[in-house]
Amino acid sequence: MISCDQHDYVEIACMNRLHVEIVLKSGDTMRGIATDTKRNANREECIVVNVNSELQLIVLTTISVLKSCTQNPYFDQVSFDV
Repeated sequence: MISCDQHDYVEIACMNRLHVEIVLKSGDTMRGIATDTKRNANREECIVVNVNSELQLIVLTTISVLKSCTQNPYFDQVSFDV
């Protein structure tokens, strides 16, 4: 589970359709436009990211770092590691 503060940054990224880079705990990275949050088939909460016109669901608990590639007044980078 992620903290409320971390969830707020995910929501901010989606509401503002920010271009983000997501670093997963596995070390993989993904870049795209944050569009929404939703639950996957396993009922895990995810961020929906538009990657090259394809929507990808990323489970929030698998995220290590959320970086904004879009200039914004809210955040540059958020660490999800405790």
